[in-house]
Amino acid sequence: MTVSKEPKRTDISTEEKIKEAARVVFFKKGFAATRTRDIAEEAGINLALLNYYFRSKAKLFEIIMIETLTRFVNSIQTVVNEENTTLEEKLVKIASRYIDLLLEESEIPTFLVTEIRSNPAGLKAKFPMGQTIINSVFFKQYQEAHKQGKIVERHPIHFMMNLIGLIVFPFIAKPMLLEVSGVPTSEFNKAMEERKKLIPIWLKVMMEAK
Repeated sequence: MTVSKEPKRTDISTEEKIKEAARVVFFKKGFAATRTRDIAEEAGINLALLNYYFRSKAKLFEIIMIETLTRFVNSIQTVVNEENTTLEEKLVKIASRYIDLLLEESEIPTFLVTEIRSNPAGLKAKFPMGQTIINSVFFKQYQEAHKQGKIVERHPIHFMMNLIGLIVFPFIAKPMLLEVSGVPTSEFNKAMEERKKLIPIWLKVMMEAK
């Protein structure tokens, strides 16, 4: 008598458990200070099982970052293609969502910088944000605002550089900023919350500057 095989649900469950544990540990310790043993202990499994599912800490980190960034890119894609919001309203939403992501996933800037330096083509293939922006409602609104003289800067690449720089750089420089200023992490996070409102204002002034 042939016995039908059940789907390997436990495999999926274990894999997700490992990834969730890795998110927790990477968030607490950062990539460099995290050991695979730390992740295994957080997941409540032995190290051999973790290595069976994920061959290295770097590979696990990459998987988690890509999954996180994919969710973020999808959320941003929704914002830039909204028909019923203005260019200014989109700036507020983009800045807010970006900062929320980085406050929650503090290792993303490190991951991005590493990927940009070592594998820019691979990062572009995984996250085709260029085409997403170019074909978006946001881009059309930007071009229309430029035609009407509301925005002086013709090319939105300056907007993108300013937006990314204003949001990401504080997180990259966070260890140095905390050391130099002497403020606790809670104050840094409060300042980043304030930047959700300030960054759209700064960008608007930059775009309209003559």
